[in-house]
Amino acid sequence: MMPNLYKKYKKEIAPAIKKELGYKNLMQVPKIKKIIVNVGVGKFLKEANFIENVEKNLNNITGQKAVRTKSKKAISNFKIRENVDIGVMVTLRGPKMYYFLEKLLSITLPRTRDFRGISAKSFDKSGNYNLGFKENIAFPEIKSAEMEKSHGLQIVIVTNAKSKEESKVLLEKFGFPFVK
Repeated sequence: MMPNLYKKYKKEIAPAIKKELGYKNLMQVPKIKKIIVNVGVGKFLKEANFIENVEKNLNNITGQKAVRTKSKKAISNFKIRENVDIGVMVTLRGPKMYYFLEKLLSITLPRTRDFRGISAKSFDKSGNYNLGFKENIAFPEIKSAEMEKSHGLQIVIVTNAKSKEESKVLLEKFGFPFVK
């Protein structure tokens, strides 16, 4: 069964963007291709149980198995050796991506402490949006009583938009609460 947000995109959002941006074909309308959820281990690099905890948290948050990322080369200033686990990430596509996006917009962002909206300055040149969380407690799957150490995470929303403006229109139609 397809997520409600996907159905809304097909029936309401895509035709509205087509009309607003003046496209002739519905296939020209930008869409979200994937969502990447990433956690860098940072100062807890030496603690193996911390990496396992982060991996378990990401599995719970996204509903998909997380993958550990490894360092490609040794950097002595950061005390990193080659081929060492330095982070954990999940790439979401298809229905799982839309379910995660729905949860992010309706539950997680409103639960964030002192939430007044998200910045509209976090777009890159190709129209992808980056969103960071200092703490993962905002997600409903995380129980603060069970947590040993809190960690942040980064969410990258990858679109096939040609510019920042197109991508911003797309995400606004999805319901992202941008600060004016």
